[in-house]
Amino acid sequence: MELKNKTKTRVYTFGDKKADGDSSMKNLLGGKGANLAEMSAIGIPVPPGFTITTEVCTEYNQLGKEAVISLLKKDVETAVNNVEKTMGAKFGDSKNPLLLSVRSGARVSMPGMMDTVLNLGLNDDVVQGLAKKTKNDRFAWDSYRRFVQMYGSVVMGMKPINKDDLDPFEEIIDNLKEKREIELDTEFTVQDLKDLVFDFKKAIYRRLGKEFPSDPWDQLWLAVMAVFDSWNGKRAVYYRNMHGYPADWGTAVNVQAMVFGNMGDNSGTGVCFTRDAGSGENLFNGEYLLNAQGEDVVAGVRTPQQITKIGSQRWAELAQVTEKIRKSKFASLEELMPEIFNELNGYQETLEKHYRDMQDMEFTIQEGKLWILQTRNGKRTGAAMVKIAIDLLEQGAISEEEALLRIEPNKLDELLHPVFDPKALKSAHVITQGLPASPGAATGQLVFFAEDANKFKNSILARVETSPEDLEGMNLSKGILTARGGMTSHAAVVARGMGKCCVAGAGAIKINYKSKTMRVEGKEYHEGDWISLNGSTGNIIDGKVATVEPELTGEFAKIMELSDKYSSMKVRANADTPQDAKIARSFGASGVGLTRTEHMFFEVDRIKAMREMILADTVKGRKQALAKLLPMQRSDFEGLFEAMEGLPVTIRLLDPPLHEFVPHQLATLRELAEEMHVSLESVKSKVADLEEFNPMLGHRGCRLGNTYPEITEMQTRAIIEAALNLKQRGIETKPEIMIPLVGIYEEFVAQETIVRETAETIFEERKDRVEYFVGTMMEVPRATLMADQIAKRADFFSFGTNDLTQMTFGYSRDDSGKFLPIYLEKGILKNDPFEVLDQAGVGQLVQLGTGRGRSVNPMLKVGICGEHGGEPSSVEFCYNTGLDYVSCSPYRVPIARVAAAQAAIKSVLN
Repeated sequence: MELKNKTKTRVYTFGDKKADGDSSMKNLLGGKGANLAEMSAIGIPVPPGFTITTEVCTEYNQLGKEAVISLLKKDVETAVNNVEKTMGAKFGDSKNPLLLSVRSGARVSMPGMMDTVLNLGLNDDVVQGLAKKTKNDRFAWDSYRRFVQMYGSVVMGMKPINKDDLDPFEEIIDNLKEKREIELDTEFTVQDLKDLVFDFKKAIYRRLGKEFPSDPWDQLWLAVMAVFDSWNGKRAVYYRNMHGYPADWGTAVNVQAMVFGNMGDNSGTGVCFTRDAGSGENLFNGEYLLNAQGEDVVAGVRTPQQITKIGSQRWAELAQVTEKIRKSKFASLEELMPEIFNELNGYQETLEKHYRDMQDMEFTIQEGKLWILQTRNGKRTGAAMVKIAIDLLEQGAISEEEALLRIEPNKLDELLHPVFDPKALKSAHVITQGLPASPGAATGQLVFFAEDANKFKNSILARVETSPEDLEGMNLSKGILTARGGMTSHAAVVARGMGKCCVAGAGAIKINYKSKTMRVEGKEYHEGDWISLNGSTGNIIDGKVATVEPELTGEFAKIMELSDKYSSMKVRANADTPQDAKIARSFGASGVGLTRTEHMFFEVDRIKAMREMILADTVKGRKQALAKLLPMQRSDFEGLFEAMEGLPVTIRLLDPPLHEFVPHQLATLRELAEEMHVSLESVKSKVADLEEFNPMLGHRGCRLGNTYPEITEMQTRAIIEAALNLKQRGIETKPEIMIPLVGIYEEFVAQETIVRETAETIFEERKDRVEYFVGTMMEVPRATLMADQIAKRADFFSFGTNDLTQMTFGYSRDDSGKFLPIYLEKGILKNDPFEVLDQAGVGQLVQLGTGRGRSVNPMLKVGICGEHGGEPSSVEFCYNTGLDYVSCSPYRVPIARVAAAQAAIKSVLN
């Protein structure tokens, strides 16, 4: 392929308080690279280095390895030379060696999803020079051992062959520990480390048939390409799909001078947060390890120590747990290295003030000197997200608009689900305790491998420690439990990002992968056994624990108030029962946008009457059956109107085809024939007549009402009489009657006429009136094209985007699972159109129908009531289209309210 744009900048340098880029360049430099540049420019001590841009990742995927190396070679050599000058060392030199780290960096944080290589540049000669330069043989050979292990795994592909297999390098380490009768890596002698390097290289050659590369420049280029490759690795692709990140973003590559936390007891490494990522509390916190490298902290191989003294009740409780688990000599970095802690504390204050958001920082202490390796806006739970946004607003750091834009609407879902019942917790049996790594309540059945997480409806994934390969299983699980690791381990960080309950570092549990068992306090738990996790306390509980609905108060209520202040588009709820309506109203719904009346017919006493109506041969017979349903429907509507007093309630008339209501099993057919006093054969014949080749496009919706107008009459009577009954009780109602599946103007007129004539009859009978509206559900493409005709008689349109999507694409919702996942994987579709509104196609019909309808009826009220009404990007589209409201499931109402407010704010900013 032809090389283009040879002269554009592909490599940006930073370090020594200078930088080519800044934090505004995240799309080009990735989040990590942009922040490294920004930190360097504001005087934070950052190891010098350079960033290869995200655009090069795209070029790599298009052009291949050799072409990209030729594009980068000169600039990378110049950038390495700059690092050499700053650090006073030389890459590949055996006397004064410079070692490098190679890390990924997408424009958004993707913790653990892509690859990293540390200590790059070591070989058999350079390790000798490093030992001599540092006068520390153990440090040099420990670094070399780590490098061969990491490079072999990440770049050369030395992975376990089967899921039950140990990591091949860890197996070699375990064998040596067993031989030497030691437990910790720190107990290895220099000779042990030399032996490990030799054994690692031999294992690589034996498995892969190739030698470990000794030339530092070969190591560097292969590592850079491995990071680019990891952008399309299985775990990165899964993470992108989970969060909706486009594949064409690519990743940057960050190359930095190595600084070492494993040079003795005056060195260390750690991760810290300017605020509590779990609760949002304004408390500097984090973890560190002495004589270690950064991967040791996040990998969970060793359980680290706290960096701060205890400053709150939550952290006081955490300290007690920590001491039980770790039995460590030092309580905190603050006590062990107070000068280093004060310097770190100063930097965290500077960085949070600079970025005006909670920061997640990585640091290394090399022989008493502090280096900041990275900062980024920290992953946080939904509760922490809300609290931090409100706290920063009240501190004057951000505006109301910024506070709202800081909210990820979908993360609010974490706050809307049940929590453990305090009464049930009093009698719960706590079997042991770990670290409260990610808040929440989880009850489920134990599994020990990520691949098994889908075995049960509710599963708890228990691991010694998690790795990025466990991502899919973590996502499928209700909760995550690890025996090792701390508050900043992979399990903790990823769980918080997902909003999953997580208890980490529970040292008392012993997991046996081969037998799929977990032993704790003398009891053995097997796969499928029930346990519960309290992510707020770290308690691990035997069996199931009852839950209760959460109380949405405090900062959450303030976010909702702000949302209503800035949003002009209303949010309604889809609710079929009074209970649904009450939940929706408690979440701030401004009405009901869809009540599906067919859901009211399936209870035992109702389905019989419904089947009588369907199987009746005459109008008289159908009316007799419908008369039994009338009081039941009227009572249903009274309950809905009362729950939504003073707010509009949109009720859809009967929509599904009638065959969905009739039985198909012989015993039930026989029972129905006996109740109706007709022959079994006549019932079987009638049921057979109801079967359709394509029922979704068949005898349903307004076609039913126009074929059997008595159905429309009964439902209209139930709605209007319910409204009049509540009016007598002093309760205001706003009924909206929605005619489904209209595609022809005359179809709507025929149904509207029945509704209005029936209503007038009731008003005359009762000598009283209520205001009501008649509209239609726009779910047939033709209806959107003929909207200007339909709007002459309709009071409102409600776009049923589920069916509109189905009919526009020609995809069956029930069968699309056979091909949609493949379409998404191959990039034929960027999103599932039943989850995210197809703005280019279906959205165009919504815009067209809205515009044409309002051209003849400026007062026409327009909304949507499909599942897209609770999806943030779809809500933004609806706002920009000028819709009056969106309607979604009750538990997504707060999400839609925030999304609607954000859409209004963005429209002003843009």
